[in-house]
Amino acid sequence: MFSKNKKTSQLDTEQHELLENAQTRIKQKKRLYVHFVIFLIGSVFLILINKILKYGVEYNWFIWGITFWGFLFVIHVFNVLFTQKFMGKDWEREQREKLVAKQKKRILEIQKEIETEFPLNNINKKKE
Repeated sequence: MFSKNKKTSQLDTEQHELLENAQTRIKQKKRLYVHFVIFLIGSVFLILINKILKYGVEYNWFIWGITFWGFLFVIHVFNVLFTQKFMGKDWEREQREKLVAKQKKRILEIQKEIETEFPLNNINKKKE
């Protein structure tokens, strides 16, 4: 009876975690698509300002603006589509576990050092 509840709650937490990961990925991709649409509209707007409104017409400055913005968009695409797959939740969990294991190992080493330098038997004898 109790084991069923534990399995159900464990499945619920796993499903909840999977659902949360899926929702965050959906939000990331949605933001990427919105960024793309804004990039297109903004690029057209920059060209219109430079060519039609004749702002800074002696120099085609919109090319630099669109290039810089395109570079930022490529970084965004790379982050969402590639980096998040390789450095996602699983990667974070592995790194966290490695760091915790390192810390535990270091704590044990320090405890051994303390025990060898200041043994409890000697301290107890001095108090008596």
